[in-house]
Amino acid sequence: MPASTLQSLLPETLAKIEKISDLKTLENLEVEVLGRKGKLTDMLRGIKDLSDDKKKTFGQEANKIKLELESAFAQKRDKLEKKALSEKLKTEIFDITEPGIKPEVGHVHPLSKVQWEVENIFSQMGFAIMDGPEIESEYFNFEGLNIPAHHPARDMQDTFFIDKEHDPKFGKLVLRTHTSPVQVRTMQKYGAPLRIIVPGRVFRYEATDASHDTTFDQVEGLLIDKNISLAHLKGVLEELLTRLFRQKVVVRFRPGYFPFVEPGLEVDFSCLLCEGKGCRVCKHSGWMEFMGAGMVHENVLKSGGIDPKEYQGWAFGFGLTRLVLMRYGIDDIRLLKSSDPRFLEQF
Repeated sequence: MPASTLQSLLPETLAKIEKISDLKTLENLEVEVLGRKGKLTDMLRGIKDLSDDKKKTFGQEANKIKLELESAFAQKRDKLEKKALSEKLKTEIFDITEPGIKPEVGHVHPLSKVQWEVENIFSQMGFAIMDGPEIESEYFNFEGLNIPAHHPARDMQDTFFIDKEHDPKFGKLVLRTHTSPVQVRTMQKYGAPLRIIVPGRVFRYEATDASHDTTFDQVEGLLIDKNISLAHLKGVLEELLTRLFRQKVVVRFRPGYFPFVEPGLEVDFSCLLCEGKGCRVCKHSGWMEFMGAGMVHENVLKSGGIDPKEYQGWAFGFGLTRLVLMRYGIDDIRLLKSSDPRFLEQF
């Protein structure tokens, strides 16, 4: 293939580009010259017939011409598009004051909304927000919380075990069944005094229905200091709920059992729908079940490296997911993890 044919392609094409006055003709010429079956492509296929010393020179020259032509087509296209737009604006009525199309905006998940509010309220009361691993060891998930291997409380929490080699000291790996392991980890790291909450996802192996799911969210709370009593706990919880629901909420304690606290408590708050008078939602009791709590067991304090003779404290844990269901009147827990836009757009 003569080099003159290649060299003449550039000026010939540039001359044609200069004369073109519409985008369709420009597009056709570009395909004719640079397309898969175009003139330049056809010339490049002939490189195989050249001698070795000419292949390099021809290839370099062809590549240079291709870049120049691509640039020329792009500049001409931009010029013609601007011209077409200018002509269109002259002939069509265009109201520049007319509002544009409003972009779609995403929605913050109701779980995230309530979690942010809870974190903000506790932060203003001096609590730190802590986080921890969702894949835990048996030690931090059970033993460190006064739940040894033979303890019947383990049967209350159907656990996902990880099929992986485990540390003989800390036991098998599990998906955490509560966020309480972070309490022990934080005590070991920071000691006492301590004031924290731990929001996060937890996992339990159970059948799903309108009120149960294998994945849900909890908030654990822990306060360790000197001369701490359950009166402090009641005040903190009443402040939390009153600010969260934006109306006065009364809290009551009932005896309850949890292996990591002693004494243990069931915490209820006054029904917001009937103002404590009794209705179907609160089963005509005037109270809503809310959480478990109590004074931290001395074995848990010891696991965290804290002297129970010098310090005491309380802990609580409640389902953030349940709080969201009550807050927004949602009747099926599975909706929160469904990622259904029809559900999320309501918030």
